[in-house]
Amino acid sequence: MISGVFGGRYRELVPDELSELLRRRALTEDAARPDAVQRRHAAGGRTARENIADLVDPGSFVEYGRYTVAAQRDRRELTDLIANTPADGLIAGTARINGELFSPERSAAAVLSYDYTVLAGTQGVFGHFKKDRLFELIERMRLPTVFFAEGGGGRPGDTDYPTVSSLEVRAFKLWAALSGVVPRIAVVNGRCFAGNAVIAGASDLIVATRGSSLGMGGPAMIAGGGLGHVAPDDVGPMSVQEPNGTVDVVVDDEAEAVAVTKKLLGYFQGTVPAGPVADQTSLRTILPERARRAYLVGPIIETIADGDSVTFLRRRFAPELVTALARVDGRAVGVVANNTMALAGALTAAASDKAARFLQLCEAFGLPVISLIDCPGFMVGPDAESHALVRRASRMLVAGAALTVPLIAVILRRGYGLGAQAMAGGSLHEPLLTVAWPGAHLGPMGLEGAVRLGLRKELDAIEDPEAREDVVRHATAAAQEHAKALNAARHFEIDDVIDPADTRGLISATLAAAAGGHRAPRPRFVDTW
Repeated sequence: MISGVFGGRYRELVPDELSELLRRRALTEDAARPDAVQRRHAAGGRTARENIADLVDPGSFVEYGRYTVAAQRDRRELTDLIANTPADGLIAGTARINGELFSPERSAAAVLSYDYTVLAGTQGVFGHFKKDRLFELIERMRLPTVFFAEGGGGRPGDTDYPTVSSLEVRAFKLWAALSGVVPRIAVVNGRCFAGNAVIAGASDLIVATRGSSLGMGGPAMIAGGGLGHVAPDDVGPMSVQEPNGTVDVVVDDEAEAVAVTKKLLGYFQGTVPAGPVADQTSLRTILPERARRAYLVGPIIETIADGDSVTFLRRRFAPELVTALARVDGRAVGVVANNTMALAGALTAAASDKAARFLQLCEAFGLPVISLIDCPGFMVGPDAESHALVRRASRMLVAGAALTVPLIAVILRRGYGLGAQAMAGGSLHEPLLTVAWPGAHLGPMGLEGAVRLGLRKELDAIEDPEAREDVVRHATAAAQEHAKALNAARHFEIDDVIDPADTRGLISATLAAAAGGHRAPRPRFVDTW
């Protein structure tokens, strides 16, 4: 016994109690299960704790529910469960991420990771309770969240908790309800099925390794539904999930996934010192001389943005539209841009979905949007309409009209029709600033098409095909002269025609001017699609 400061008497901590605590704590670490760790490494993966250690600032992780084990006392000895099912296969807690760039408040985050070395990362009873606890804390503390989602879905082998359907589990509702509240990034490696896949699918961004398989049902569920036997790696490989838009960024391995995740999270954590700046005069000659020649828009984005600050999202899905997160003078922004290398940059139904969802994401988390326009309009024709173009194209306009974050539009070369309007938030006067490069042309539709449509009677009356096309050429040339950016500026349809080398400076100045503006309440959620 020892005397307290105020004369009371307090029992000393019994050494055996501390020893037991340290022994139990050691059993939750990777070193306690060398065989499981070796198998994980042999398969080319990292353990859950290795991924978390790589992601968070050293010494900042505060773990919740470390001592839980699988709810299988009716089937297995407690010593076995302690040794082989640490944390019930779900490691969770709070931490700091990117603390070298942001204040403790800005770098605060939550981290959860299924542990594939524990019952294939399946979702157990106490894991669900743990998620419920963390999700509620995430909402209360407004913590950006990273979730390593790999795992096989629900766990049928738990016996200690009476249940019939388990459909009363609240974790999925609580996770979905965080949409639009805090940014959430899911990291997928290996096999991620059923409930684990829903965690990924309900996130704002998904980063996946190239060898991953992501699907709403794993092989057992597929077979149980009478749909035959499918190998796990064939359920939802990245060769399917990347081009169909399910995954935002595909990387080679977990180390790269963590690096990309830290970069993605940083866009939502605040402003950083401005990075290196490319030679802006290169923008004067970056477009091809021939007006109809396609070009890569990625280099334009990378030139305008701070050096090494651009992350392209959903690159193989609807490639006619590019979406990216980037920084300009250290300020995080979202970028949408037409890609003339695919369908001349026309907006398809898929591109409209891609844009609408990205605009929602930027709006939800306060990221200004830069729109780089080289658009011939919405894709038209029977095939385009078969993809519900009317509804999906309109979705982009609705999302643009709902923006309260700063929007800046730069017309690089062509701005035609409703597609160009959609790229500008619905009207050339909706952005805080709408400018064009000197060679840009604007019109209600493609100029040659407009000529053929407007002069149809006159053209039909010309019998000689060569004479008819000559009229078209002359009329199109006149239309091109009328459609020049300088003429549009003369009519005040746009705010300015600029030297391309000034693009970055004007964007930065406009964003600085808008920084103190009031924003309306953010939307309740961000579409998963």
